[in-house]
Amino acid sequence: MNSIDKRNEAILVHINGELVPRNEAKISVFDSAVQGGDAVWEGLRIYKGRIAALAEHLQRLQDSAKALMFENIPSSTNIKAALFSTLEANGMWDQAHIRLTLTRGEKITSGMNPRLNQSGCTLIVLAEWKPPVYSNTGIRVITSSIRRNSPQFLDSKIHHNNLLNNILAVIEANASDVDSAIMLDSNGFVSETNDTNIFIVSNNEVHTPTADSCLPGITRKMIIDIANKEGIKIQERNISNSELYTADEVFTSGTMGEITPILEADGRKIGDGTQGSMTKKIQSLHSDYAFKNGEPVPFSKPE
Repeated sequence: MNSIDKRNEAILVHINGELVPRNEAKISVFDSAVQGGDAVWEGLRIYKGRIAALAEHLQRLQDSAKALMFENIPSSTNIKAALFSTLEANGMWDQAHIRLTLTRGEKITSGMNPRLNQSGCTLIVLAEWKPPVYSNTGIRVITSSIRRNSPQFLDSKIHHNNLLNNILAVIEANASDVDSAIMLDSNGFVSETNDTNIFIVSNNEVHTPTADSCLPGITRKMIIDIANKEGIKIQERNISNSELYTADEVFTSGTMGEITPILEADGRKIGDGTQGSMTKKIQSLHSDYAFKNGEPVPFSKPE
């Protein structure tokens, strides 16, 4: 687990148009995020003055809010203004992670019904100094007994704040003293990990699970785009655990985790137990892609 950066003790947090110190950053007990986890979110990273895939992240945030029938969803222009002002106020230009949260808003009284929400959304921009959540040299995982949600229940395409499905898998990983947990779909195929998408490499070909029961991540799409551009054969299909165990390489992808090799799964060593050549290549290509295709922030690097 990464240690906490001391600089984060003095950060300013944006809540509904106001920048407030960390220890004063609060929302109402009547807010929908508190009442029922009724919110959507995005994680962003800034690389040398550029925010990776910002337009795609904002579109997914707004699409998730629309799917949940939020009222008065803020525009991309308004969200960007809040985001940029937060980063500039905190002097963040590189190596920072941003958690965007949009809740259904404050209720007039406690309860489940969205009709109790009559004041519009709550927008929170929480930016912190953070390295990627996993070491790029490799992690160990187990397979969780918790199945990933399918569209039959709570569609994983909605990037919602109700993360208990994933948190239960993390608890199992913690109990097994490993870094993360693989989650299977209702048919027993690999879906994703508790917080990242997953890829296997066999015979110099890259394979990734279909997005039937997982979030089709933005970094996942970057990798597919990179592979197609570089002439790397890539396929989306059902993948079983036995295929993962016997793959030459396995790696994960995510905004917060970037590209991380899996070196061991359920006690089985993956490949030779070290970071593979394809993973290293994808890491390098992704780093370049994320920076070049990032949206520049409208302020200069702090002195």
